[in-house]
Amino acid sequence: MIKKWFYSRVFELNGHPLVAKQLKRFAMSRISRPFIRPFVQAYDLNMTEATQNLEAYSSLHDVFIRHVKPEMRPIDQAEGAFVSPCDGVLSVVDDLTADSSFTVKGQSYTVSELLGSHHEAQQYVGGRVMIFYLSPQNYHRVHVPMDGTVRTSYTLGRDSAPVNEIGLTHALRPLTRNYRRVTRIVQGKHALEHVMVGALNVNSIVRTNESKDLRRGDEFGYFSFGSTVVLICPKDALTLDSQAIGPVLMGQRLGQWHS
Repeated sequence: MIKKWFYSRVFELNGHPLVAKQLKRFAMSRISRPFIRPFVQAYDLNMTEATQNLEAYSSLHDVFIRHVKPEMRPIDQAEGAFVSPCDGVLSVVDDLTADSSFTVKGQSYTVSELLGSHHEAQQYVGGRVMIFYLSPQNYHRVHVPMDGTVRTSYTLGRDSAPVNEIGLTHALRPLTRNYRRVTRIVQGKHALEHVMVGALNVNSIVRTNESKDLRRGDEFGYFSFGSTVVLICPKDALTLDSQAIGPVLMGQRLGQWHS
């Protein structure tokens, strides 16, 4: 338990900004290398999925953003399949209200706050919000859930509340205050909002794919530290499979996109 407490503090970067800065520097340095094996053991990471042997990683951060072998995260190839963009636990809020509001852990949010645009939020009235919670043991690279074209991609927010259970419950609405990257992906007549929400600092989100034309399963970016992914779908754009909610893996089919 003590080990997990320590590693959760490192990767969620909780606490005073000065402490968090030092934890970040530590995790990204070679000094943290002796802590790699205890980290793997504490969270029971399946390193046989990784593309490198454990000895090849030079820091805790490198393990955190590790690549996995493609065959470990197969992308569903069915026509129109909509897949999970990441590993994590999926929660869904259906039937967004007329002001596109939704509630997470007892806190109220609006799509207009999340996107920074009241005008764009209007197209999601009656739609769906999908929230993917990632924990330290998860694969932290984020992918594309469907084929599409990037229309816009921008960043918002400057706050730094953790996006774990405590942060989402007790911090002041971290999903719409934290630093985040908002990307609008269009396929057919519908647009999807793909939102990566960082935990503490502007360097926690790294975009690795600058292409405008994206294919289902393409890597989009990664989180250096704690994180959450939010997808916003318009009404009638996505039919969710009945078993979609709960633990998911990147590439796993979640439903059918109606273009």
